[in-house]
Amino acid sequence: MTSKKYTLLAGLGCLIASTGFSQVSPTHPYTAPHPLYGTYSVTDSNYYSGKRLQQHNDFMVGTSDYPAKPRDMWELGVKGGSFLILGDMPADPRSFGFGGHIRKSLGHVMSLRLEYVYGVAKGESYNNVGGWNPNYKTTAQELSLQALFNIHNIRFYKDRTSMTLYGIAGVGVNTWRVKYNSTVNVPGATSYSQQKDVVKQVRDAINNNYDASYYTTNARWSTMFAGRVGPTATAGLGVAFKLSDRVNLAIEDRLIVPFTDMYDGYSPAVVANKSLDYANYASIGLNFNLGNKAKRVQPLYWLNPLNYAYGELRRVPEIILPDSDGDGVTDQFDQEQTPAGCPVDTHGVSRDTDGDGVPDCKDKELITPTYCQPVNADGVGKCPCPEGCGVQPATECATLLGALPSVHFENNSNTLSADAQSSLSTVASKLRANPNCKVVVVGYCAATKKQQQLSWDHVNKVITHLQEKEGISGDRFIFSSGQEGGDCNTVDIRAAAPGEDGPNTVAPPHPNLRKK
Repeated sequence: MTSKKYTLLAGLGCLIASTGFSQVSPTHPYTAPHPLYGTYSVTDSNYYSGKRLQQHNDFMVGTSDYPAKPRDMWELGVKGGSFLILGDMPADPRSFGFGGHIRKSLGHVMSLRLEYVYGVAKGESYNNVGGWNPNYKTTAQELSLQALFNIHNIRFYKDRTSMTLYGIAGVGVNTWRVKYNSTVNVPGATSYSQQKDVVKQVRDAINNNYDASYYTTNARWSTMFAGRVGPTATAGLGVAFKLSDRVNLAIEDRLIVPFTDMYDGYSPAVVANKSLDYANYASIGLNFNLGNKAKRVQPLYWLNPLNYAYGELRRVPEIILPDSDGDGVTDQFDQEQTPAGCPVDTHGVSRDTDGDGVPDCKDKELITPTYCQPVNADGVGKCPCPEGCGVQPATECATLLGALPSVHFENNSNTLSADAQSSLSTVASKLRANPNCKVVVVGYCAATKKQQQLSWDHVNKVITHLQEKEGISGDRFIFSSGQEGGDCNTVDIRAAAPGEDGPNTVAPPHPNLRKK
């Protein structure tokens, strides 16, 4: 009859599970994710208690980096299953237990649970000891406070889980009472392993001859079977399956330590507590989330704490840094509001090649000797021009500048070596001494797209270095890349011929091949 009851309970559990799982879907009115934060919105003040409302308000105005912990629902559970004593006698599989609990989360990982268990455990020995067969029927009750640890709700690739794994650890208080039948005696039953045919006789004798006595005439048992109270420790594992946002199905297995050897009413050495008995409580149950869903979220151990952070990352707007004066340097780093068309340095400050205080874009005398400064509003010095200081004839630039050094790059490289930078420093010194002369910067090779782009990269590198590192104005260069008759890894610099002119910057021929 008992077996049929367990079969019926198992079938009912499977039916509930299958019905519950069929209800979970993305369109369920309560499980559908919030468009920003999963199952609830952290911006809704209804979810926060009075003592956490200040942190919530600080978070909303940006003075706190962390949202407040929302109020969540309580869990109420009922369960039943097998309650076996692991002691000195074989346990009877017909032992059972049932109980209930109330649980509250402390955070997304840890929660506390107060659980009550009522268990009835049976067992019998098949060894004849002094004219009887030891047996027991223990009725126990345990009330324990447990800490549950769960991390399965922390999901990196989905917003929530339909199943959680958790560990259990706790302490409690236990009361138990043992019944046994001192009249059960099956002659010849000395070893279960040798005489298996006596098993049914022993069980039948115990079941048919219980006299409900809590004591025995034998003095060694006389004090063992009154009701006992003592502490317990417990540990176990559990798994819960979400049927809906309100109901979940849990399967658990707990080991209970009552700190006694008389849990089954028997100690082979007749010395209590020489070795400990244990209880194993394996159960299946239903848990219900209690609370107003308009004011409480689901228990936190069902919510993914990453939901809010992921939601915010997905909604970060494109960052557009303002540049009020349009000089290419964002306002955050711009030290000057520059008029349109004025070249600037990396700090957004107008270039002033001769350092006379007038930006190049307004300076009518781009290079004013120091001894001719201060200058007027147009950047023109006030000193008389010494004899022979006029504009140098273009024919003299080749003579004035002389032979200029070439710049060599490593094969397929666009990095200036220390020697190359030293050579360019020499070129810059000559250009400063002859402010009216221009130079042509020549790069070679154009047989392939790669060569064309590399030649452009080399010429651009040289001109950029002379401008940014040496302070030479860009209008003193003529950009000439992709020429024939030279080494692909060499850039030549020569004085511009009379009347020779050209652009000082050219668009890259193949930007996708550009060397950084």
